[in-house]
Amino acid sequence: MSIFGENKESYKDKKSLIIYFSRVGYIDKGNTEIIAEYVQEYTNADMFKVEPLVPYAKDYYTCINEAKQRIGNAPIKENLEDISQYEVIYIMSPIYWGTYAPEMETALKGLDFTGKTIRIVTTHEGSGLANVPSDVKRICKGANILGDAIAIKGTNCKSSKGKIESWI
Repeated sequence: MSIFGENKESYKDKKSLIIYFSRVGYIDKGNTEIIAEYVQEYTNADMFKVEPLVPYAKDYYTCINEAKQRIGNAPIKENLEDISQYEVIYIMSPIYWGTYAPEMETALKGLDFTGKTIRIVTTHEGSGLANVPSDVKRICKGANILGDAIAIKGTNCKSSKGKIESWI
């Protein structure tokens, strides 16, 4: 049994969805997407990639400044309409300005999280989880947000498959 009152192994068998944002630019696959694929491998979860309507600049520093300007108004290419079929939702994002990418808030707003179990993953270069757990709690009303959130340093993402397997 875990401290959350349920054997973690049971999460592997629940209908799951991974909602993630991953930065691309000078690379083909961002760190968060790498981790999302590891989670999918162990859970067989469906995946929804949150993509900005207007792509970010390839240059990292320009990108994070653009992210700051998008806080509170970050349109995305496609919206999720319904998550009712899922029991477990994995929310995954890099850390921008102390929380998830602004597009994640756009993607999560308006969804009915009542009764859903949420697990959080962040990728970062020193910020850890930042404010993501409290921001997810604020926007995902009615959800059971597990306290086992995990933060993976970007430079360690490619070698984190075992860590993800243990976490799942």
